[in-house]
Amino acid sequence: MKLVEWLQRLMTNFGAEWVMWLLVGLSVVSVAIMLERTWFFWSLRDDIASLANELRQLLRKSDLAAARKRMEDSPSAEAAVVVAGLLEAENGAKSADEAMQGAAALQRLKLERRLAFLGTLGNNAPFIGLFGTVIGIVQAFEALGRQTAAAAAAGGSAAPQEVMAALAEALVATAVGLVVAIPAVAMYNVFQRQSRTILANTEALSRVLLAHLTAVPSAKARTDNA
Repeated sequence: MKLVEWLQRLMTNFGAEWVMWLLVGLSVVSVAIMLERTWFFWSLRDDIASLANELRQLLRKSDLAAARKRMEDSPSAEAAVVVAGLLEAENGAKSADEAMQGAAALQRLKLERRLAFLGTLGNNAPFIGLFGTVIGIVQAFEALGRQTAAAAAAGGSAAPQEVMAALAEALVATAVGLVVAIPAVAMYNVFQRQSRTILANTEALSRVLLAHLTAVPSAKARTDNA
């Protein structure tokens, strides 16, 4: 048996229904991830501009304890990174910077968790659906071949209705693939934009703390020299 014949028989025996069920299963997982990520980002929301102003005011007073308390009260990822820097503030700006870089890396992992699945699904679901369509078309043409042979033996002509119905059913797989892919791509882009915004805010807040820690030794040195 030739390889092409073997593959054709394999496709016609299994059909395209399993592809549809695969897409349905992936869609369920995708929706679950979208809901979980939506809740996650919603739980991190805070007024970052107001938080930054409060941090500046407390740092001007050199009240690191109050600044740490305010950051710990915030649910935001930005504040969690600044807390790591405040814990190392007594060891200098360099130590605080290293601590915040490490904390920011951990926050990035949390922000981007499961997003790779959405991106991969969005890119590949149409191809999975197209594969189901190809299988359906192979089945339809095989059915057409059988009908044509039977009709020729009987001295009549093959009726195309069954074949056309099979082709229409095969195209449904492509449509389902697109239905699964479009929301996944859209939400992937939304979550990526939110992640980039949070990380940019994190960098801005970190710079506020580092500016203070860098300025304090300089001011102290000028006072000692005077």
